[in-house]
Amino acid sequence: MSNDQPTSGQPPEDDPFLKKPQEPQPPSSGSPYDSAPPPPPPPYEPGPYGGGPYGGPDPLAGMPPLGEPGKRILARLIDFLIISIPLYLISLPFGGPVEVSSNNANSNYDNFSNAFNQTYSARQLLWSLIGLVAYVAYDTYFTHKDGRTIGKRLLKLRVAMLNDGRVPDTSSAFLRAVVLWLPALLCCPCLWWLINIVLMFTDKPYRQGLQDKAAKTVVVSTA
Repeated sequence: MSNDQPTSGQPPEDDPFLKKPQEPQPPSSGSPYDSAPPPPPPPYEPGPYGGGPYGGPDPLAGMPPLGEPGKRILARLIDFLIISIPLYLISLPFGGPVEVSSNNANSNYDNFSNAFNQTYSARQLLWSLIGLVAYVAYDTYFTHKDGRTIGKRLLKLRVAMLNDGRVPDTSSAFLRAVVLWLPALLCCPCLWWLINIVLMFTDKPYRQGLQDKAAKTVVVSTA
């Protein structure tokens, strides 16, 4: 079966990524002689995602396995390069995204200090805003389209709503993109990526990054 999803954001009922409802039990006729009392339910056995709170049913029962952290990181890197390389090339005729003074070209230390001090210059802020718009638009479009950016498609991953496994709607896709890219591009990129990478490996039971927690999404495998 193909992994391609429809572009409307509303998969059909036979979408293999949707949660599968439990089959209803046949009703009893009401007579005490029809059948023996049902046996007690078996003890709870956690599903592949760790199950719900207090030993409840697994909220992601019937969906594919969670995406592997290594694949998610590689997919994000591919998406980053798809956007950042064209943006950098476009910025070259305008002097590049960062303007570094050459007055102290003979000192590597001074050059580094100048580059650091000009991180929040007007030019850098402008290109950061342009990059923010590009990244957010890219993530929002592909996540709402079928849950897969180009990087996720290559690594066989998909973003799904946590409650029912459907493709995220526009508002959820947009919120997820903003939470992911706004701090990464305008505030604290190193700390932000570190937190999200750690959460991919340690968050229980869904391996949600901060963007997934905000949008109530989860990344699953389509392999």
